[in-house]
Amino acid sequence: MEKVKVEDAVGMILGHDMTQVIPGEFKGVRFKKGHLIQKEDIPVLKSMGKDHIYLMELGDDECHEEEAANRIAQAIAGQGVTYTQASEGKVTLKAEYGGLLKVDVDLLYRLNNIEDVTIATVHNNTVVEAKSKLAGTRIIPLKTAKRNIEEVEELSREKELLRIKPFIRRRIGVIITGNEVYYGRIEDKFASVFKSKAAEYNLPIEEVIYAPDDPQRIAEAIQKLVETGIELILTGGGMSVDPDDVTPTGIKASGARIESYGAPVLPGSMFMVAYLGEVAILGTPACAMFNKRTILDLILPRVLAGEEVSREDIIALGHGGLCRSCQECNYPICPVGKGV
Repeated sequence: MEKVKVEDAVGMILGHDMTQVIPGEFKGVRFKKGHLIQKEDIPVLKSMGKDHIYLMELGDDECHEEEAANRIAQAIAGQGVTYTQASEGKVTLKAEYGGLLKVDVDLLYRLNNIEDVTIATVHNNTVVEAKSKLAGTRIIPLKTAKRNIEEVEELSREKELLRIKPFIRRRIGVIITGNEVYYGRIEDKFASVFKSKAAEYNLPIEEVIYAPDDPQRIAEAIQKLVETGIELILTGGGMSVDPDDVTPTGIKASGARIESYGAPVLPGSMFMVAYLGEVAILGTPACAMFNKRTILDLILPRVLAGEEVSREDIIALGHGGLCRSCQECNYPICPVGKGV
């Protein structure tokens, strides 16, 4: 690359985008790659802090920053992911539709370990909407060896770095347990919580069953919902270690396989994940009535995206599993549950 004073650069062609920053007013491309430098450009360039420009020649084994960024984006964009064309050497990747973002964290590490390559993403398992920003990529210098970009492409053929899993429309049923609600001693507050959670995914709650603190009655309610075609069951209440809290016993009595009881997430440590055949049962503790976001918000989208949640998935939530109870909750733009 040849360094040339801007006064001597009239008539020369820029080899890269040049960014102008005017604090509080503007930040963006002022001169595009390929721009023919004019005399009137000189004071603008100097105001941008550019007393010199670089003239660049590419060797046969080199790749320009814009081509590199475009090729990286194309390589890492999987199902449901779109991307812009390079500007200022950067490419932004966005969601084509709403769903659950999956990021192959191990592959991301390997790609960022390639010389000159940088890829920044949002967290794995983030709920995203259409056009949400997912990632950005660029190379550090203005050009790089073609072998670096080819390595990105080769690794990305083995796995998808970024993909969007669309949500599946599932029939949802609810079981509210507890003698205090069943016998009318207090008003139920749990059903409305579940309805609002389902509404975030444009899904209705098809049936709500109330059951006393009786394991057999709870098991019968679960079986009834399964027989009517319900595909996801949410239970509310009775999940603590108190002797009258028998919802876990009732779930087990239904014949369900208990995948996990207890989770390293606060709020939500008494959460249960179970399966009766292909029907997921999410045993939700009382914290869901009092906290805006709990472990239910971490697991529900994964179930709705068609994933079978394992004990290992629950254990992995411990890193980043503590909600900080922010005064203004911005979930899902939040690190809770996204430590892996």
